[in-house]
Amino acid sequence: MKKKIILLLLTVISALNVNAQNSLKKVYNEDINPIEQIDQAVAKAKSEGKFVICQVGGNWCPWCLLFADFISNDTTISKMIDDNFVYIHVNYNPRKSKDAEKAELAKKLMERLNRPARFGFPVFVVLDEEGKVIHIQDSGLLEEGKGYNQEKVLSFFKNWTPKAVKL
Repeated sequence: MKKKIILLLLTVISALNVNAQNSLKKVYNEDINPIEQIDQAVAKAKSEGKFVICQVGGNWCPWCLLFADFISNDTTISKMIDDNFVYIHVNYNPRKSKDAEKAELAKKLMERLNRPARFGFPVFVVLDEEGKVIHIQDSGLLEEGKGYNQEKVLSFFKNWTPKAVKL
């Protein structure tokens, strides 16, 4: 009987998770080369005097979509990002990297970003205007309850602006 109840609870939780994930806007483009995406963002950041924030994750990740929704609905955070960063959603899906070409691209992506997957997803990689990794942020440290904490998120972004880093 206990097994049936546990199985039922897991099914309900799974269904709720899928429903929540489906209600959030998909922000990761799964059809572009992530290395080229990063290169283009670095070029843009360099020309604008900004840094790049790579939000690494995927449309498969509810916390990734939740963070994208969180920052787009907070004008203070959105302004901080717009003023200081080129912000990109870098798709990484190890489960869809089965064929050799995709697996090699996923490997190169992780190498390029100093293997940020060790922190879970989403993970934020800050690149300077030359494309060098200067910080990897564990998103779990920005969470609060079932969402994200504005103060923690703003602190993260403020501490990694070009102005803050170059002082």
